[in-house]
Amino acid sequence: MSVVYATGVSQFTGVWDELIMSLTAGFMLTDERGQVLATNDAAADLLRLDRTDLLTGSRPADWAMRDSTGARLPDWTDLTSQVLRTGTRMSTPVVITREGKPSGHLWMDYQPTRTCSQQRVLMFLQPVDSDVSHSRGMTDPLTGLPGRVLLLDRLDQALARARCRTTLTTLVLVDVRRLEQFNVDHGFAQGDELLTMIAGRLRQSVADEHTVARFGGDEFALVVEHPSGTGDEIAEGARSAVVRPMRLQRRQVRPSVQVSWVTSDGNASVHSVISRAERQLKD
Repeated sequence: MSVVYATGVSQFTGVWDELIMSLTAGFMLTDERGQVLATNDAAADLLRLDRTDLLTGSRPADWAMRDSTGARLPDWTDLTSQVLRTGTRMSTPVVITREGKPSGHLWMDYQPTRTCSQQRVLMFLQPVDSDVSHSRGMTDPLTGLPGRVLLLDRLDQALARARCRTTLTTLVLVDVRRLEQFNVDHGFAQGDELLTMIAGRLRQSVADEHTVARFGGDEFALVVEHPSGTGDEIAEGARSAVVRPMRLQRRQVRPSVQVSWVTSDGNASVHSVISRAERQLKD
């Protein structure tokens, strides 16, 4: 792995490269499109790819990234855009398969960053057999809700059940508007309290068997399974629950949210459902 950016010629450049190359953990630096800009041999070994494959973006025909249930995961080229858009770190367990058989188990951490005014994602790869907590990244520490990794798993399972049972699964995204300005005006402590109260209201708006997750810094997601209909009523229920006035330290606040939803019969991938809901949220 060579240094991609440096403030100037440094005597430590060679030492740094040697150190990174000698680590058993994998490192990858990608641009906003997921193109790998720099990596080390450990990353290629953990992913069961040649280093050239990482740098060129090519994939063997029999190679795939899957979760612990065997469901195919989006490639990091798809996930990096989500990480950069939300500005939040993501951690996910990955099973690498070759010819349909497990070939490696690892954790992949995605960390958004900026280098020379360019958006980048730094990825850190560790084998699962190292001392890594299986609960890491699964729940949001602020709200206690499932995090993005668990959301992907719950949505994938719900879509699978919809296919088998001829039912429907609806994904609802709830975007809390002007959260950044709220933090500026009232402080991050009250911003965190606002998010915690919104999380509680969303949790109460659906039955216990449904999923409410923290999707990003200012976004929540709901996964609801139902026999018929559309997501209109579900999305409106979520919106109505959030926008009711709430009191924060003697101040009455009425949150503003934007909501989008996608309903599927299960014949759509997790990534396509999320991408469509995100596009609708931007419209």
